[in-house]
Amino acid sequence: MKDMKSKILLLVIIVIPILFFSCEKDNFDAPTSMLSGNVTYNNQPVGVRSNALQLELWQHGYQNFVKIPVHIDQEGSFSAVLFDGNYKLVRMSGAPWENNTDTIDVAVKGNTVVDVPVIPYFTISNVSYQKSGNQITATFTVNKVSNQRSLANARLYIGKTIITDNGYNIASASKAAADFQLGTTVSLTANIPSSYVESFVFARVAVETSGIGQFLYSPSEKIQIK
Repeated sequence: MKDMKSKILLLVIIVIPILFFSCEKDNFDAPTSMLSGNVTYNNQPVGVRSNALQLELWQHGYQNFVKIPVHIDQEGSFSAVLFDGNYKLVRMSGAPWENNTDTIDVAVKGNTVVDVPVIPYFTISNVSYQKSGNQITATFTVNKVSNQRSLANARLYIGKTIITDNGYNIASASKAAADFQLGTTVSLTANIPSSYVESFVFARVAVETSGIGQFLYSPSEKIQIK
């Protein structure tokens, strides 16, 4: 009986601190401050594939110094709910803009807006769409910005929703860089599948940079087809 009482007392001594620690941990306040902004070039958002690219936030002064991933949506915007404090923001490699390892100091206090400037390898301008029968034709201009890399091709994507890109589409067309000149009008035509029954589609053009896995996109545009 004495041994049993000793074991029970030992169990109580072990369990009570654990319960106390768990309660203390659960009582921590959740983060409430919002950091938001856009990835920009010339003060304009840069279009990408939704949630395929991210920024990283790092905060010093804590025992666990780990990254906080911040995903970029297709319109180039991002947001994260954080604790107030000072952070380091890092632009990741593999994006359709020049690699920049410089960190950006971000002081988060309440709702904080910070834009992240980048230098894309190429940009897209003067985008327009024309429907004819079951075809969508896009005309646009590809502009060279950086001399670091060459252009691989230009692409047109047709999709069911505003989230339309190389991973989410119902039709596409492409043209190799050798088949058109930078700074001049490019034309691409994609066929809408005959099985498609909705009265509208979304269209978006993109450019692929040689050696870069992620494309740069124009804004997604809704087009009535019926």
